[in-house]
Amino acid sequence: MKNSMHKADRRVDFRSKQAEFAAYIRDPENNPVPADVKEQRMAMYRELFFNNIEGFLSGNFPVLRKILNDQQWLALAQDFFAKHPCQSPYFSQIPEEFLDYLQNERDSSDDLPFILELAHYEWVEMALSIAREDVVASNQDLDNLLNRNIALSPLAWPLAYQYPVQKIAPAFLPLEAPEQATFLIVYRNREDDVNFIEITPITYRLLEIIQEHENPLAEDCLKQVARESNHPDLEFIVAGGLQILKELAEKTIITLV
Repeated sequence: MKNSMHKADRRVDFRSKQAEFAAYIRDPENNPVPADVKEQRMAMYRELFFNNIEGFLSGNFPVLRKILNDQQWLALAQDFFAKHPCQSPYFSQIPEEFLDYLQNERDSSDDLPFILELAHYEWVEMALSIAREDVVASNQDLDNLLNRNIALSPLAWPLAYQYPVQKIAPAFLPLEAPEQATFLIVYRNREDDVNFIEITPITYRLLEIIQEHENPLAEDCLKQVARESNHPDLEFIVAGGLQILKELAEKTIITLV
């Protein structure tokens, strides 16, 4: 019985030391150096951990890193490192954890207003590049596409943003959202390259309709878009939408099922 209690005490002590160690590494300004560990050694550990996280963020959010100066970037990375309790031990999940932090924990009036949308856009490129799904290339005749059932490729993501995130750069930092939202389709092609296309609101709505139904008929999707548009010439909208669907099918953004 005494041995069991002694082991339990050691486990509790180890957990306490581990928490103390982690707290200092995350935020040395607000946590003391763990007892019995030299401050120089702890500083080395902290630098190693932080540099790994910061380097991974820089590699996955290159535009965000480029538009911030060194002081702004390091402050942002440090705030994430100190405050966000990552739920995954895998480095590949750090960008998604960073998005969660920006959306739910980040609170700074000095941030550029589009920072979350830009980070999401950059994350999408990474997420699609490592997605395990395969590109499905259809070799079937597209001339009869109107009467075929279709689906959106799992490697094609329609996106809507308040800001034109694909244009943001050090020389273009919009401080107010334009009146017209930005609609994009980001997809991985047969060569496993990730590309994006800027699309119209009607095309975005068409892709939404395809997603909302299981393998819908192309004609039904186009007719729904035409009705929602209130255009006086519905056949014109259907014909134009059919051409768009063919172009999307050629890029493997939609597939025939």
